Amino acid sequence: MWPSGECSPKCQNMFIIETVCVAWFSLEFILRFIQARSKLDFLRGPLNIIDAMAILPYYVSLVVAEEDSNLDHERPGGKGYLDKLGLVLRILRALRILYVMRLARHSLGLQTLGLTVRRSTREFGLLLLFLCVAVTLFSPLVHLAESELTGTHDFSSIPASYWWAIISMTTVGYGDMVPRSIPGQVVALSSILSGILIMAFPATSIFHMFSRSYQELKMEHDRLFKEECAAAAAAAAASGDVQEVGGEVVGEDSAPSGLGLRLDKEGVHSLESLALLGKGREAAGNNNHSLPAAAF
Repeated sequence: MWPSGECSPKCQNMFIIETVCVAWFSLEFILRFIQARSKLDFLRGPLNIIDAMAILPYYVSLVVAEEDSNLDHERPGGKGYLDKLGLVLRILRALRILYVMRLARHSLGLQTLGLTVRRSTREFGLLLLFLCVAVTLFSPLVHLAESELTGTHDFSSIPASYWWAIISMTTVGYGDMVPRSIPGQVVALSSILSGILIMAFPATSIFHMFSRSYQELKMEHDRLFKEECAAAAAAAAASGDVQEVGGEVVGEDSAPSGLGLRLDKEGVHSLESLALLGKGREAAGNNNHSLPAAAF
């Protein structure tokens, strides 16, 4: 690195770019930590732990490199301690690959992958169990078929045959260890077919879990997007209403003038109708003449 004083110009340029990126990431992490409601929950978050592990190695490497240079000048003979510091420094530099994991915060696919792995721990455990049982079964068989029956030296021991069984059952097949005899090839064929079936059984459940997790995360993102759009539309509508009112506050007991005039007109019409109805009843009463009793 640049602080150690032994670095090419290209390395210095990379160090400057890394410094700018780490400064930006550090500022973002600090701001999110300040805005978090619960600081403990923030520090327990998996993505936040990954962010911290990706940022801290830069600062630790600066301190270790500075201490390394000081010890080199003070104690020229302390090579063992310097070698240990150099190993720690190289390990911390290798942790920079965790920067890639920051993409999981903005990538739906990586979030789905992480959620699927977390939800499918039982299926992965079953897969590992099936694989271990099959490897334990086929490793002694291929060792017996190759070393004891034919005398070849590729399968020197049963632990060495475990490596062949693993790469064969996972359908990788590096070709560094190959059975030559007919019994060994029969065992190899059986192990390959068993590996295909063993890998296929839990893979179906993991695939369905991946599809379900993807749909859930997609629906959650769509819901959050709709809520943000609705909130923005409500805020825009509220600001428009405030501009139309022009700062005038209307009380609950007060009514607009147009509504009052309409109520007054309706009241006048109702009073006129009642007056006409009363006059009609009076006229009908005047027209009713009583007849003498002799008329009946």
